[in-house]
Amino acid sequence: MTAALAPVVLDAAQWQARRRAHEERADVWLTPHLARRRRGERHPVADFLFTYYSHRPAQLRRWHPGAGVELRDADPAEFGRDYRATTAGVTLDTDGVRARRGDSIAWIRSLLAATAGRAPHFGCFGMHEWAMVYRQTHEEVRHNAWALRLTPERTAAVVEERGVRCSHFDAFRFFTPPARPLNLLAPTRETQHAHEQPGCLHANMDLYKWAYKLSPLVPSELVADCFELARDIRTLDMRASPYDLAALGYPAVRVETADGRAEYAAAQRGFADRAAVLRDRLLAAVAA
Repeated sequence: MTAALAPVVLDAAQWQARRRAHEERADVWLTPHLARRRRGERHPVADFLFTYYSHRPAQLRRWHPGAGVELRDADPAEFGRDYRATTAGVTLDTDGVRARRGDSIAWIRSLLAATAGRAPHFGCFGMHEWAMVYRQTHEEVRHNAWALRLTPERTAAVVEERGVRCSHFDAFRFFTPPARPLNLLAPTRETQHAHEQPGCLHANMDLYKWAYKLSPLVPSELVADCFELARDIRTLDMRASPYDLAALGYPAVRVETADGRAEYAAAQRGFADRAAVLRDRLLAAVAA
């Protein structure tokens, strides 16, 4: 039987500094989003992580130290129900969290491990976003406040010429009905563990989801690192999409051309490298 690791002990100055740094980092992302929300404005790139994912802005901003950390001179009421008092402060009730969410934690760990063990593929060229508008009218297009870069006919032709190689269920489920038969795979929630691969932009963006679902077992700094990666990936995702977002400061990655596909694949490889580090950190946190 493996002995339990001794807790990391942070004095008040240390944990308060970490909490303050996390809040300041989060505010850089949250302040413009909340301002747009108050004005009733929508941003197809910057707001996506707050509308697609269920983690609320206040939850992203809230700091947690992660499992196995004791905070000296802290009040349990300040941190919530998942924390318990110690003789000198508070610590996360790791056993209690695991008892309530063990099945979810095991499912996430299994998915992360399966994805990490698979070879990455970089040949999709962002066609998933094109498949989401394939053969739609202007009124049906999701972000129809912004024009498409190509005509509907040319947009459809690009999808048909390139084909679609999407392995990610949560992207595939937004394909238009006529686009689904064009995909190389037919991923489902039940086959997610078998299909998820570490080159996929959406699988790597979803590290943010798995990080916050593992919270408060993982430190908030890791959740924020995953959010930052997801934010950068979303930018490429929409620059390579069929939408014309140049007026918002997002020049197109023209994946309908050979140069654009090369640019996309190079960026995708960089994101896969960053994601691999974060995926390993999440797996290590779960193992600990």
